Amino acid sequence: MKFLIVGLGNVGPEYALTRHNAGFMVLDRLAAQHGFSFALTRLAHTAKWSYKGKQLFFVKPTTFMNLSGKAVQYYLKQENIPVENLLVLSDDKDLPFNKLRLKPKGSAGGHNGLRNIDEVLGTQEYARLRIGIGSDFPKGRQVDFVLGQFSEDELIQLPDYLDRAGDAVTAFCTMGIQNAMNNYNQ
Repeated sequence: MKFLIVGLGNVGPEYALTRHNAGFMVLDRLAAQHGFSFALTRLAHTAKWSYKGKQLFFVKPTTFMNLSGKAVQYYLKQENIPVENLLVLSDDKDLPFNKLRLKPKGSAGGHNGLRNIDEVLGTQEYARLRIGIGSDFPKGRQVDFVLGQFSEDELIQLPDYLDRAGDAVTAFCTMGIQNAMNNYNQ
């Protein structure tokens, strides 16, 4: 069985440790822990990993956040993966830092990357893992916060948080969405 796991983020060193790149960070952490690596391919950095009899195809779009749907659609078709085996990882300012929310479907919730995926695929019927980044910003400063670096306290907690998100990804692929939700939603 094959799965498409898409981490959302923006390419470039200036975005590397920003809150908006939480999806990229989870995939990078999984790669570092399990010895696979990403290569630049069409529309994305991609990697493949076999895990417990499952084929996981990872995508970090190079199209920038607001055009992520193009890469998602391309790799769903290219790898012949059904949309029910798609999991998209995104940051979520409506969840506190250190909280995960795995859902089988849903709205974009104001997230431009998810909105573009919804539009390109023509559906919201795909799984998503929302990675809480909190909302500790003054009114009108959302963009600065989301594109900003994690605080010192958050950076201390970040490795364990990324590990937990990575575990949620592998649970989605091996246990199914409902069991993974029961184990990782808090």
